Parts: sequence; structure tokens; C-alpha cells
Amino acid sequence: MKIIDVKEAEVTHNPHGVDTRKIYDAENAQVVHITLKPGEVMKCHLTPVDVIFYVLEGRGVVEIGDEKKEVGTDMLIESPAKIPHCWFNGSENILRFLVVKVPRPNESTRLL
Repeated sequence: MKIIDVKEAEVTHNPHGVDTRKIYDAENAQVVHITLKPGEVMKCHLTPVDVIFYVLEGRGVVEIGDEKKEVGTDMLIESPAKIPHCWFNGSENILRFLVVKVPRPNESTRLL
């Protein structure tokens, strides 16, 4: 059994300048924990694989393609491969969510 404490996982450098921690990285999938502080944004980008977001804490706005919705704790959001998506934390609280990439990407995410 392998147990990973998110608080102890290494923060990964990223072009968004936000707290991202890769907590699972296997041949077939990848899981990243993201924390957006109040006012922080994940810039619009394309991911080469399907992505599933699961909100752990807080509220924020997710934009996928032409749709923009406010989401909150315990909501799961599907984002198809190669569709632009971004996140905004316009609240006064922390927003934390998991990003599950399936299958594990072989190419990098592309900023728009």
C-alpha cells in the first residue's frame, strides 16, 4: 500500500504560478491536486487527454469550451481532450480540486 499526504507532496512548477502537486503518476493515469487562493486563476489551456475535475473544497468558476459554470465542493466536472479550459477563484476562500488525466498524457498541456 502506498499513501501520499498531499501536504507533503512536492509543489510542481507550472505556467499558471499556482500550487499544483502531482500525487499520482502511473502508466495509465495521472492525478494532480490544485489549490487556488482567492483571486488566483488557471490560465486557459488545452490538455491532450480527457480530464476529470473533482472539487474538494470551496467554490470557483470553471470554463470549458463555450460553457462557464460556478462549481463547488463535491462536484465532478468532465473536460474532454483538446477543449480549452480554465479555472477562476473569485471567492474569498481557498479552492481545492483534483485533476484526473486519463490516459496519462504523453505530450504537454498547451497554454492558449
